[in-house]
Amino acid sequence: MKWQGRRGSRNIEDRRGRRGGVSTAGGVGGVGLLFILVIGWFLGIDPSFLLQGNDRPADYATGAAPSAEEETAAQFVSVVLADTEEVWGNIFASQIGETYNPPILVLFSGVTQSPCGNASGATGPFYCPVDQKAYLDTAFFAELRDRFGASGDFAAAYVVAHEIAHHVQNELGILGKANSLRSRVSEADSNAISVRIELQADCLSGIWARNVEAQLGTLEQGDIAEALNAARQIGDDRLQRQAGRVPQPHTFTHGSSEQRQRWFATGFKSGNIEVCDTFGTDRL
Repeated sequence: MKWQGRRGSRNIEDRRGRRGGVSTAGGVGGVGLLFILVIGWFLGIDPSFLLQGNDRPADYATGAAPSAEEETAAQFVSVVLADTEEVWGNIFASQIGETYNPPILVLFSGVTQSPCGNASGATGPFYCPVDQKAYLDTAFFAELRDRFGASGDFAAAYVVAHEIAHHVQNELGILGKANSLRSRVSEADSNAISVRIELQADCLSGIWARNVEAQLGTLEQGDIAEALNAARQIGDDRLQRQAGRVPQPHTFTHGSSEQRQRWFATGFKSGNIEVCDTFGTDRL
């Protein structure tokens, strides 16, 4: 993915290097619930890059400053976030005739707080619809690459795009209805709804990838393969097997590897939001 030297987003709240930090940095701007995974997830942002024209909060007095690797990851993520803003802004205008309101991306190290509960490396990246912010731990890049075998910058871009896709669902009014229904049904039915939420986010991520290629021309050979591999590596069935368990579909919350890959590919091939109706099909 061609990302060096390109525009980064200012819709970042950087809490890295601050134990349980809550200070605000960068610009402003704004799924699903606190989805629990068996894995740790990711990321980071460069405060000097994002704080142009703003007052810098207190220095990293309560924790270690981000490493050089985290700062590189930070620059990359800011570009990916900016791409989501441009792409979804165009899609909302052309396909549904509405304005897209981008989310804030909160970057943290170790642990932080959100209205949806504490965020940590154990809970993984998630979108909180209460404050319309996506939360990402800076440690996930290495985790994704070294533990799960999903290397490459577009594998990481897919994860960012997936969380932003949850915000797209929130903007479309889908997420609130789905989560409201989840709160009124059994655990197994709630899990089934969660799978539909997550697979739709994978499909929307595919739409984003198609438009990155069409609008921005920044994809390189092998990028889509990296995203598909990441989707495969974090399928519920694969994670359960890695944990020494027999896959139990009624416990899935994100979908199988095959499902995640297929829905991403569906969005990428079409580019139309309508094809991502995971709630209106019997075949997930």
